[in-house]
Amino acid sequence: MNRRLALLVLPLLLLVVGGCTAGADDAPAPRATAAQRPSPFRDCAALSTAPTAGAATAAPATGGEALPELTLSCFTGGAPVTLRDVAGPAVINVWASWCPPCRKELPAFQRLSERAAGQLQVVGVNSRDSRNGAQSIGEDFGVRFPILVDQGEALQRALNRNAIPLTLFVDAQGRIRHIDATGALDDARLAELVRQHLGLAVPA
Repeated sequence: MNRRLALLVLPLLLLVVGGCTAGADDAPAPRATAAQRPSPFRDCAALSTAPTAGAATAAPATGGEALPELTLSCFTGGAPVTLRDVAGPAVINVWASWCPPCRKELPAFQRLSERAAGQLQVVGVNSRDSRNGAQSIGEDFGVRFPILVDQGEALQRALNRNAIPLTLFVDAQGRIRHIDATGALDDARLAELVRQHLGLAVPA
């Protein structure tokens, strides 16, 4: 009988002792959520304003199709953005934090946005991702260009593309001149594609 009683009491004692070993002060401080941290990305207010030097040198609008008629929210909040209102020339990169090639190429897009300032706009479309994951990538990689949010993959479906990363090269008239889905792009390849499809010389 005593042995049976000991077998019943022992787990309770272990539970009590175990529950007291870590006090409230020992618990790690919770990390602030993405909603509580300031966004690393620029807001989207200026996306409808054409780059100052881009339109004059961009490739003429012969061929290509218009951007899909989609309205997406901006990562930083504010008014939703109609994709067709994004003033070209523009490079639109569809990405997600869980996509290794996306993470690899995002710093190159940030450098493009800095080198091509005034010539073209660089815009990100964060697809099927968590807000915290997207914000962490922006913070870790120093991504500052505006980010639109497309959790339903509406842009990919409209383009009949299901893989990411996906990069659209859009001319000054808002027409898609090229869609690249070859994987992670580096500085040299991005500069080459911008020159080839948008007629803009951007240093690599």
